[in-house]
This record gives sequence, structure tokens and C-alpha cells, in this order.
Amino acid sequence: MKIIQVTGHSNTGKTTFIKRLIPALKETGRVAVIKHLGDHEYLLEKGKDTTGFFEAGAEVSAGTDKDKSVVVLRNNSLDSLLALFRAQGIDYCIIEGFKNRSFKKIVIGDLQAEGCILRNPAVEDVVASVDRFDTY
Repeated sequence: MKIIQVTGHSNTGKTTFIKRLIPALKETGRVAVIKHLGDHEYLLEKGKDTTGFFEAGAEVSAGTDKDKSVVVLRNNSLDSLLALFRAQGIDYCIIEGFKNRSFKKIVIGDLQAEGCILRNPAVEDVVASVDRFDTY
């Protein structure tokens, strides 16, 4: 599984870039995305059964509908998520944030980051350079 880490300061366009990158990568494989929420807390919807199961102490709470599944894991380790995605046959995992991790990075904006191999690239630049990124 290739790790494509995208970093940069807040409001530099990381999420917008990733939304454009996903369809291009999907042409050759399965794509997953992990976003570091930083100081933001993801709020589970109050009153929903899956939230209640999680609040009651379940390690994993999941719900499915006709189109998708939603999973809440008590474990918030990046490495655990990467291992899970790899086991699910994901070909490309885009990581937004986690600036301090040592993966090779795309930097959006002027952030100085170790391991930067592309800065403010076009989607086509990333697709053409996918072999330069770390394999997990």
C-alpha cells in the first residue's frame, strides 16, 4: 500500500487537493484517506444506536445502510488504521496532516517539512510520481 502524505498549514488547500487526487488514484487502485483532526473533535451523533454502543464501551461500533458502513474505533493509532487498510486491500492511503510522521510528503503551501518530495503539485505530478512514496 502506498502512503501519500499531504501536509501544510491550515487553510492552504490540502483537503481540496485530496478531493481532486482521489479520482485520479482510483483509476489504478483502491483509495483510503485518513485525516488528522488535530484540535478538532469528531462528534458522534447523539441519540443514535451506534453512538450509544460506543459510549457503552464497545471497542468498535458500526452501522450499515444500503450504500455504506460507518465504523467508530476506540483505537486512534495511525499505525493501527494503516494496518487495517492494508488488510482490506487498499492500494493508496492518503494521509492528511500528521506532519511529524516520517513518510515522504506532498507539501501544500510554504510549510518546511522533512521528507517533502513534491510541493504544490498538480494531481498529474502525484500520479506520475507514485512510486516515490513510501510503501506500508
